Amino acid sequence: MKAHDGMYIDGAWRDADGRDAIDVVNPADGQVIGQVPAGTALDVDTAVRAARAALPGWSATRPAERAARLSALRDVLVARKDEIAETITAELGSPLKFSQAVHAAAPIAVAGSYAELAATYAFEEKVGNSVVHHEPIGVVGAITPWNYPLHQIVAKVAPALAAGCTIVLKPAEDTPLTAQLFAEAVHEAGVPAGVFNLVTGLGPVAGQALAEHPGVDLVSFTGSTAVGRRIGAAAGAAVKRVALELGGKSANVILPSADLAKAVNVGVANVMSNSGQTCSAWTRMLVHRDQYDEAVALAAEAAAKYGDRIGPLVNAKQQERVRGYIEKGVAEGARLVAGGPEAPREEGCYVSPTVFADVTEDMTIAQEEIFGPVLSILRYDDEEEALRIANGTVYGLAGAVWAGDEAEAVAFARRMDTGQVDINGGRFNPLAPFGGYKQSGVGRELGLHGLTEYLQTKSLQF
Repeated sequence: MKAHDGMYIDGAWRDADGRDAIDVVNPADGQVIGQVPAGTALDVDTAVRAARAALPGWSATRPAERAARLSALRDVLVARKDEIAETITAELGSPLKFSQAVHAAAPIAVAGSYAELAATYAFEEKVGNSVVHHEPIGVVGAITPWNYPLHQIVAKVAPALAAGCTIVLKPAEDTPLTAQLFAEAVHEAGVPAGVFNLVTGLGPVAGQALAEHPGVDLVSFTGSTAVGRRIGAAAGAAVKRVALELGGKSANVILPSADLAKAVNVGVANVMSNSGQTCSAWTRMLVHRDQYDEAVALAAEAAAKYGDRIGPLVNAKQQERVRGYIEKGVAEGARLVAGGPEAPREEGCYVSPTVFADVTEDMTIAQEEIFGPVLSILRYDDEEEALRIANGTVYGLAGAVWAGDEAEAVAFARRMDTGQVDINGGRFNPLAPFGGYKQSGVGRELGLHGLTEYLQTKSLQF
């Protein structure tokens, strides 16, 4: 798509406050593919004012009308799914097949789910002598990341629209073209002017202005834990609600009774998906000591198949960051069995699919989120040690458990300090709540729980 040189505010593309622009770069070859405005605090203020002006009308619409707009939005996303996939491939570097199967398809499913929820959710309920009324919290400031650029937008905007909120979106500066395409889709779907607004720009400028704006009632942020802390502090000063979906260091626990080959192969595929740029990736594989050597060999063999199948990382800074973690893993004594820090190609921001063995739980690569195609394999002696290792990070976003008996896996999963656990390769469910324990965040996205994040509760006594 051709980049817009303005902001989508109050139902139209408008000139930005300043003249500064952000280059959009294809990480596969380093070519500039477009430019978008670098929004200022004034742009954010204009967008928030538009959202506040639109709030009374939109919040008063019948849920059925909000559901109809969401259904229309879903239909536009379906009609433009090929353009969506091509745009994400161009600015994120994701292989086109993955962009089609995941980046374009998942947001369509999520938008459809909220169309149904908006039509069926009980916004009022009778409790004793009270009527409990669920109403929109107000203006939402949504700040989204680059790794799943459309999915993360839809996961915030769709429930906010269903709830009756109005929105100002500040997307990641690496993938703003997808956000502009989404704004076009919102317009085409007939969402009223001012209900959805888009401001492109840098996080420390536009993002901070949005988080701190007194006209924003809730800040919904997905990104790093470090930035989430700053947003939480800014929102806390104004006593405003936050929803924070942050980092992860998820454990893939393979119990001795599991199908080892299947668990290892699916585990490697999970880490390599989206070039490892997934907050919920199972980046720590925990294997019983008696099966450890076999698991390492299987993982190394599986990783080798991804050498020419994964895309680049999003930018050169991220490439160097991930390569730095690989070098640190070697320096701290972990054993490389696949990949390494050397760039596999001269052109583009690529990192080799990498697997470490002999990783101990105190190593940096076992504790910190790397956000690249890097797997650490740790050994354990019994289930209690496996549980301690699995829970032994500051994160708690996702995880997996494999066992020959499903009940055994479920019993272990119930003791994991994490928001989501896949049992024996369970499929992603867009209706299930997604979010973390500990420093992986506050609140939940997707499904009914994602809708309630954007609602305020009022009780009327009779």
